[in-house]
Amino acid sequence: MNSTLYDISNVQKEQYTRNGHILVRQLAAPEEIAAYEPVITEKVMELNYNDKPLSERDTYGKAFIQVGNLWQHSEIIARFVLAERFAKVAAELMGVDSVRIYHDQALFKEPGGGHTPWHQDQIYWPLDTDKTITMWMPLVDVPEEVGSMTFASGSQEAGYINKMVISDESHRTLAQYIEGKGFEQVSHGAMAAGDATFHAGWTLHSAPGNPTEHIRKVMTVIYMADGVRIAEPDSNARKNDLASWFPDLQPGDVAASRLNPVVWSR
Repeated sequence: MNSTLYDISNVQKEQYTRNGHILVRQLAAPEEIAAYEPVITEKVMELNYNDKPLSERDTYGKAFIQVGNLWQHSEIIARFVLAERFAKVAAELMGVDSVRIYHDQALFKEPGGGHTPWHQDQIYWPLDTDKTITMWMPLVDVPEEVGSMTFASGSQEAGYINKMVISDESHRTLAQYIEGKGFEQVSHGAMAAGDATFHAGWTLHSAPGNPTEHIRKVMTVIYMADGVRIAEPDSNARKNDLASWFPDLQPGDVAASRLNPVVWSR
């Protein structure tokens, strides 16, 4: 990964603070994506455990092939996931001096794959902070009919809305909540490979299905401010995340296991 850093403007920081999401164009260059995409794709397909046909999966399973912590399985992918360029953007948008990764996730939406219901990412994360952010970067060009995610602008200000995991129920309930609160629903539309959106851990978002014949290949990296502490998990989802991403740590500890290196510091 090229060591050149990306400078976020004050206008972009203000947009992120206000809306809870932002689009950054060309954060990774075409030649970088061309180098990393085949390696990431090969590893995703190797580690994918979901071998049921789409018709036999639940709503969550239809939404995407999901594989996490790829950086632990490949030195090449680690260079992508731990890139300072990405982490610096995350830190500057959150307004913090240092960030760690929480984990990475590949989210590959197959041809005919279903929509991703409305949800908040941070209901899964046992973290005692609002200083979390996800980078969502397509590894292939994403056309208008597939699109980026849809965000409920300003919804991050509501904080922890409920504990519902990604499901048909979360989609119905949170759609009603969004309508009731009058949050503007914003999609950034078509994206080129190497563009990226960043959104806060509490920002409500969803994604459409994939009506095309091509896989929507996306890589995500979740960041948290350095120094945040692990919260007492209040759900099975958070208990599972505590065990997976913070090995040997307990509630109250600083969220800094061997899986959570500092990736950028001012």
